[in-house]
Amino acid sequence: MSNSISLNSKDTQKEENNLEKMTSTLVKYIPKTIKHFFPKFKHSLRKIEDYRKYPDYELSAIIMGAISMFLFKKDSRNAYNNERINSVFVSNYEKLFNFSLPHMDTVEGVFRIISPEELEKFKVKLVEELIEKRALHKWRFKNKYFIVAIDATGVTSHNKRHCDKCLTKTYQSGKKGYFHNVLEAKLVLPNGVSISLASEWIENPGRDYDKQDCELKAFKRLSLKLKKSFPRLPICIVGDGLYPNNTVFNICKANKWEYIIVLKDGNLPSVWDEVNSLLKITKDNKLSTNTIRPSKEISITSKWINEIDYKTHRLNWLMTEESVISEQGTKTQRFVFISSFKITKKNANQLTEVGRRRWKIENSFNQQKNHGYNLGHLFSEVSLTALKNYYQSMQIADMINQLLVLGQNLKSYLRKKITIKHIWGELIAFLKYRSVDEDNLNILLSRRIQIRLE
Repeated sequence: MSNSISLNSKDTQKEENNLEKMTSTLVKYIPKTIKHFFPKFKHSLRKIEDYRKYPDYELSAIIMGAISMFLFKKDSRNAYNNERINSVFVSNYEKLFNFSLPHMDTVEGVFRIISPEELEKFKVKLVEELIEKRALHKWRFKNKYFIVAIDATGVTSHNKRHCDKCLTKTYQSGKKGYFHNVLEAKLVLPNGVSISLASEWIENPGRDYDKQDCELKAFKRLSLKLKKSFPRLPICIVGDGLYPNNTVFNICKANKWEYIIVLKDGNLPSVWDEVNSLLKITKDNKLSTNTIRPSKEISITSKWINEIDYKTHRLNWLMTEESVISEQGTKTQRFVFISSFKITKKNANQLTEVGRRRWKIENSFNQQKNHGYNLGHLFSEVSLTALKNYYQSMQIADMINQLLVLGQNLKSYLRKKITIKHIWGELIAFLKYRSVDEDNLNILLSRRIQIRLE
């Protein structure tokens, strides 16, 4: 609760009552969100083959245990085991998910042996259900294209080797660092939602190798996985300044993907030469707009050149300068993109907005690192296989939580400076000290209702 509100005020009591009511509703809407958006969730989970001979828990319960750790934003296996000690929490867990809650050491043992590809296939099935329900269609670009951002992030870093596939770096001091990084393809929406479609680990084949693995090598593998998982999905790739190169253009062309990619000064010198030459004699390819907002004025100027020859491709160049004028002064940003879309006065500003959406994947990484999921924590100290399984479980939980937050429209609470972190703390407290009404929960789960994504 915000410290700016008096603890003795009637408004504070009202806020507390509203928060308690919202929390009790939110608890029940976790399974409702899963059932609404992913009606085949349990069926698909139970289809994952279990190779264990004498299991204490069914495999689906093991996986659900890991997913729920991230659903509840517990930042370590030990922290989640501490909640498991509470019998009320365990009882409520079983009511919500219809699974037993395993000890996280049991989860760790199983996660060391099951293939991470199985959990990624499960994640893909969930995304397919979202697409089939047309839950995300209203945010498509040009009413057709799903915007997919490509970027890599660090998952863990160590001062000693975690496994043979670690990436390595030697610092000026002579010390070595060891890393695990992953390349992500995430579906990004203008409202900030970012959903993992495919993950590709950047890793070495072993301790002996000619050249270390890198992001661009991983992109070749990621593109194969993305196309195989979503063969008919109309995709527009957005990426940073690493990606404007012939290899990426060829992959997008072969897969029939569109793209809007950042072009840095100095990248593709022949393209820049042609742009600088043509800008001098091109007058019509320019658009200027002004917007007045409270306490500031926004001025946007776009210039573009279409059909620039680059090897076997025809590229379209777009530059946008955005100036924000306020009492504090003028702040100007410049954005340059290479795109497969032909640029016109009608779509120039929209193409810039879509290209800038690549930042949302970085926001997603930041959310997972700093706002409850603890991406960067070594969830398995000895097994890369287990680490990958925890990572996929995190992506699944994050997808569910984003849909939960959107569907329950928590913005009204966040505007009152009550953070998502605080709400999730209240949610855990409810599960530990209050009993979920199973009859009311079953009524909610059986009822057909509409959950609107804002």
